[in-house]
Amino acid sequence: MIQLLFALIFTEMALIVVFVFKTPVRKLVIMGLDRVKRGRGPIVVKTVAGTVFVVMMATVYNVVTIQRRWIQDVEVNPTDQVLLAKHLLEASLMGFSLFLALMIDRLHHYIRELRIRRKNMEAVKKQNRIFEDGKPLEIKLLEEEKTSLRGRIKQLEALLEDKTTSLHDRINQLGTQLEEKTKEASSSETNAIALKKQSEGFLLEYDRLLEENQHLRSQLQTLDRKLSYSDSKKVT
Repeated sequence: MIQLLFALIFTEMALIVVFVFKTPVRKLVIMGLDRVKRGRGPIVVKTVAGTVFVVMMATVYNVVTIQRRWIQDVEVNPTDQVLLAKHLLEASLMGFSLFLALMIDRLHHYIRELRIRRKNMEAVKKQNRIFEDGKPLEIKLLEEEKTSLRGRIKQLEALLEDKTTSLHDRINQLGTQLEEKTKEASSSETNAIALKKQSEGFLLEYDRLLEENQHLRSQLQTLDRKLSYSDSKKVT
């Protein structure tokens, strides 16, 4: 058991050293661990690790049991000393092996993530190079588009200026017409007032003439009566 644990620990230490240095062997080890982690590999590894952990805890329990026996019996048994040392060594080796296995798993994970990041960085660099190679053509197209847009803007500004000038002329013309219409309206109003006053004067004159006509008629009727009365006296 102890020889097996020592072999396992040395193997794990060798794998850690392989992970630390960039060599062709590291690629092979990484490929092997990638295959182990596929399919049922993780389940088997977890089962083995769980079994080792349970055995380690049982060994620790045996160590505690032996120490309690020493406390109760007071006398130290040489066999118990040997068993205690053996159990302590086994528990230490199993715990150290589990710790090294965890380190190997984390190192493999980080190295794989680093490789993925490097591949992504290389892809981004390639895209940047392609972009930089095609950049002059893009800049040329943008400059042509910018020149055409400037020409279009100048045309629109000239058209807008012409429209503005024509609108100002139209506004001035309409203002002149409005002033003329206002003057005509004011003169027409003045003429209407004068005609109204003249018509009122004519009406007053008409009323006066009508009164004079009635007065003359009454005088004429009076004269007719007097004449008819004098003629009747002469006849008698």
